[in-house]
Amino acid sequence: MIKGLLTGAVIGVGLFAFADYAMSIPSVKMSYATNTCVEVENYPSTFFGTTAYSCENMPEKFNHVWVQ
Repeated sequence: MIKGLLTGAVIGVGLFAFADYAMSIPSVKMSYATNTCVEVENYPSTFFGTTAYSCENMPEKFNHVWVQ
């Protein structure tokens, strides 16, 4: 019984960590006309902290959003 509860808890924490990481990936808004960065939207994370990314400090992995 205890083994099953611990296994469930470990799986639950692992899924939460994965979801937290996936939801904290910043969105970079790029201009259609100039193909340059317009704005970076940073999202908070519980486990991985928040880095203040900007157009000058682009993240390695981001969601690409096209704007006018």
